[in-house]
Amino acid sequence: MIHVVAAALVDGRGRVLLQRRHADTHQGGLWEFPGGKLEPCEPVIDGLARELHEELDIGIGAHRPLIRVRHAYADRSVLLDVHLVTDWEGEPVPQERQPLVWVEPDALRDYPMPAADEPVVTALQLPAQYLITPPRMTGPETFLRGLEASLSAGVRLVQLRLFGLSGAELEQIGRAACDLCHTHRARVLLNGDPAMARAIGADGLHLSSRELHSHAARPVAAGQLLAASCHSPRDLERAADLGADFALLSPVLSTPSHPDADPLGWTRFADWVDAAKVPVFALGGMNPGLIATAWAHGAQGIAGIRGLWADEPTR
Repeated sequence: MIHVVAAALVDGRGRVLLQRRHADTHQGGLWEFPGGKLEPCEPVIDGLARELHEELDIGIGAHRPLIRVRHAYADRSVLLDVHLVTDWEGEPVPQERQPLVWVEPDALRDYPMPAADEPVVTALQLPAQYLITPPRMTGPETFLRGLEASLSAGVRLVQLRLFGLSGAELEQIGRAACDLCHTHRARVLLNGDPAMARAIGADGLHLSSRELHSHAARPVAAGQLLAASCHSPRDLERAADLGADFALLSPVLSTPSHPDADPLGWTRFADWVDAAKVPVFALGGMNPGLIATAWAHGAQGIAGIRGLWADEPTR
């Protein structure tokens, strides 16, 4: 296993820096995130700082863990340790004459990359919060006001999870919820039937842990998001095999809604996520104050209902 450190440098406009590998190197000609091999016993941050200095002549500033990816190529296996870097000293200048380009996150897949970088691209395109809507509504108007308040507070990824509705009722409120989310440039995944997800104009599908193991193939088209609820390493492995873009792992902490559940705790959560092949959100007892803790333990961010659902705005 070759341990590689890499940086997703994001500038003030939200663009990500890519560099192209020289044709005579492994995966030559493909685009990648700046970085390289760790030296024996070298700490990750020291190696990242060294590589950025050697390749781009910059000093590392503000950064945080983004994702760790294990990938087996035909001729080697790599552990890719990626940090999100949002501040640095100097102007990136290629020291090995490698081509550089600044890319909008939504356009990253237009640049051919090594397979190990694919989950990194997904992580860069996902926010740090994943809102799960309350499963029971007191009424459509109240629900939509709460959703609008959550979107106004910054939510950009929503799992629409509504129970106890007829198909016609779900389609009506689902269409309205998707329209509202899209107005705020947020994406919506339906926890439900793939046909209903298409009918309401959702951006993808969220699978329960039971549904995760019932599908033989990816149930949504390319370009649509697929997520899954997971409670074990086996679930996380199945999510990756099915082609899920990201997963939820729960319960991390104890919650009032599931008082009898055995929480994973942050240590076990980090151990399971470290072997995952897709970005993973922490679920269970989460609130925005725990985002940095989640990042430090390998998470994409946090997911939740109570911790992320905003109160209705005062009228």
